[in-house]
This record gives sequence, C-alpha cells and structure tokens, in this order.
Amino acid sequence: MPEGHTVHRLARTFGELFAGQRLDVSSPQGRFEAGARRLDGRRLVAAEAWGKHLFLGFAEPAERDLTDHEPAERDLTDHGQAGSEPTWLRVHLGLYGAWTFAGDGSAEVVHAIGAPRRRVGERETVPDAGGVGRPDGTEPGDTVSDDTVSDGADAGLIMSDGAWSPPAPRGQVRVRLVGEHAVADLTGPTACEVVLADDKRAVEARLGPDPIRAAAAGERDAAADRERFVARVRRSRTAVGLQLMDQAVVAGVGNIYRAEVLFRAGLDPARPGRDVPADDLRALWDDLVVLMTDGARVGAIVTTRPADRRPAPAPAPGGSRRRVRQNTDATPGAVAAEDAFYVYHRDGLPCRVCGTTVLVRDAAGRTLYWCPRCQA
Repeated sequence: MPEGHTVHRLARTFGELFAGQRLDVSSPQGRFEAGARRLDGRRLVAAEAWGKHLFLGFAEPAERDLTDHEPAERDLTDHGQAGSEPTWLRVHLGLYGAWTFAGDGSAEVVHAIGAPRRRVGERETVPDAGGVGRPDGTEPGDTVSDDTVSDGADAGLIMSDGAWSPPAPRGQVRVRLVGEHAVADLTGPTACEVVLADDKRAVEARLGPDPIRAAAAGERDAAADRERFVARVRRSRTAVGLQLMDQAVVAGVGNIYRAEVLFRAGLDPARPGRDVPADDLRALWDDLVVLMTDGARVGAIVTTRPADRRPAPAPAPGGSRRRVRQNTDATPGAVAAEDAFYVYHRDGLPCRVCGTTVLVRDAAGRTLYWCPRCQA
C-alpha cells in the first residue's frame, strides 16, 4: 500500500497537470457513473492529501480557480467564491489502486502512481509522445519501496487540427479525468466517492496528524500536531509498533516508515505506548516529519545515515534477497536501494549499526522488522 508521502506527491501532480482546468470526468468501468456526472465539466480548484487519502476539489466554472502560480495544496477556506466550498473526490488507493497519467508531450511531469499487485508503492515515470511508463522488468515477489511502474497505454494521438486525443482506457478504469493536456485514469481503489465539505472534514477528524502536513503548517499548528500524536500514543497500552500503523494515531505511516523510524529511535516495537517517554515520542515525530517530507520531495524512501551505508553481504548459496526498487535507482548520485534502509526487508542480515541479525515477525497481520540489540 502506498505510504503517505506518495499520496502527497499525487496531490502535487494533480495540481501541476490539471490546476484550474475544466475536466471531463467519466467512469469507463461504469461503477462510478453517478459520481462522474456530478463532477463532469467542473474545474479542479484543489488537490490535497491527508495521510493516505487524496482529496480533489471541484468547483463550478464560475468560481475562482486555482492558477498555475498558486500552490497545489490549499486551505479549504481559500477555495472558490465567498460562501462556497468545493465538491470533493475522495480516493484511497488501498493495496491495488493506481493512477495512470498520460499527456500530449507538453506537460513536464507525467506519472504512473499506484500499487500494482505484488508491489508496494509506485514508480514515477516521464513518458514522451510514444507512450507512458512500461513495466520495468520487476519480477513476481519483488518489493518496490516507493515508485513502481504501472503499465499504461499509449499517450494518445495528435489530430490533423492539432488537437490532442487521449489514449483509450485500459483495464477497469473507475474514474477518468481529461484535461487540456493530460489524462488521469484510476483503477482498483479501496475508496472512491464524491463528498461535500462537511464529509471531508469528518474523514479528516477521524485521522491522526499527518507529518507532511505538519511540516507545512505554522509553528503553533505543527507543535499541536506533535503533542496530539504524543498524547494518543501514551494513553494506550498497545505496542508502539502497532500504534504507528493506526491511521487514527498518525496518518500516512506505512510498514517501511514504521520499521525505520522505530529503529532510528532505538525503540522496541513491542513496548507499550504508555511506557514510552514523551520526549522520545516527540523526537520520533520530528524524525517522521523530516523523513516523510524528504520522501515526498524526492520520490524515494531513504532512512539511512551516510556513515551507515555499507553493501549487504551476498546471500547464502542457493538463496536470494528480495529486491527493493526505488524511484531514484537510475539517478546518478542517488542512494542505492540496497543502502536505503536499516531493517526493512533486511531480516537475516547483520544490523548496519551493531552487527546483530535483523529479525522479522508478524504483527497484527503485517510484517515487522527490527534489531533486537539496537531496539532493546
């Protein structure tokens, strides 16, 4: 399942490709036909993320629009004309949801973002007029830590009059958004619904604070988010490792960030939340803010400090290691995927810091990685 930094990148992508445009909204699959009719012909005036939820705000054409020079994520009170609020499309990708984007070649950034089967996360890809991202050769069982190529169709056609015709939908497309220069197709989401402003606020009220949103908030709001997180963890005897996966405690953290931030904090995942000192939790929150904001910026999860990056030992004869692909794998100077994590998918290997074997176990249906010495 894509982690929160991925959904923030999605929000930014929608702002870059569709901000202020009147969109043709349809449901090629047919399952979202009624919702598509409510949004069809409206303008995209907001693109926001809270944890793993994406909110796209639509307004009637007469209302004030989000321009290319304004941020893609805006406060709710800043949308539309006085007294009006957008209608929102809420999407949660879940395990199998994905957005596939294609453009006419004029857009600088076009992404294929989602969680294809047998993969975690999504790969960002920049297509040309010949087509969107193609599969990158990932084999069944490979794990993708951040950005995974989603298969896409061709990028459409340029007609004789110069107009761009988007590619035909491929697969079971729940929602299709077509703008002036790009198209976005949604497949396989866990949630896809049209909600009003009060409904959006109700969803947000059920979520914990989002570290990436906190990074963009004012000092007072950021401090309040941190204390809200600390209070929620400490009022429960539930293990801190389980609480970090509870979206009502902290929004946007997934299995990778959970394992890595606990290691960096030196916290035993099984320790009851109420027994973790408040100052330790504040430091963990601050670390999440830095790590997740960086992940949203670069499109890859990197949690290791430079001094701790050492190549992993070769697997035993006849054995193999699961590969963790990153969006930045082909980027010169980027941290290699095998050097990016302390414990995630490193079970059976020596800890980068102390040399103790990294362990793995099931925790409430999710795989948990930790170092028994560094996190004792």
